[in-house]
Amino acid sequence: MAAENFTVEPIAWVVGGRSEPTDDYWGASRAVIRIDENRFTPASVKGLEEFSHLEIVFRFHLTDPTDLNLGARQPRDNPEWPEVGIFGHRNMRRINWLGVSRCRLVKVDGLDLHVEELDAVDGTPVLDIKPWFSEFGPRGDVTQPTWSTQMLGLYFADPEAAQAEQPPN
Repeated sequence: MAAENFTVEPIAWVVGGRSEPTDDYWGASRAVIRIDENRFTPASVKGLEEFSHLEIVFRFHLTDPTDLNLGARQPRDNPEWPEVGIFGHRNMRRINWLGVSRCRLVKVDGLDLHVEELDAVDGTPVLDIKPWFSEFGPRGDVTQPTWSTQMLGLYFADPEAAQAEQPPN
């Protein structure tokens, strides 16, 4: 099958929130997804406030294009975890640099969507916004390897709460 080239244009951008794409502590992150007012009107988000969560497709715009590994590697370069192929990861080192995140919708303010727990940084181009329907969640039993549970243990932790739990030096 021949490769198909196509162009995707951002429909919105992440404003505020975190500025650095780090591995953990996205739990307290708050940001705004600002929809392009030159292309969309408030009618484009009509009814969205009825949903608690959104699914956001975005581009990892800060990824170094030379930092790709299309084969297998150890997650987070941790020698205790097994090598896993590119399609066994959800990281930013992807050939099309696409990310998908499910976040909590706090409020809709015109074309500004206020969200929590979006693991994308300030300036991230947003390619699509979809309301989360629970019926599109996994059906049947969900399984995953132990290393992924270990790796993501603090991913959506609140950084202040995690710091408060640290014993004093």
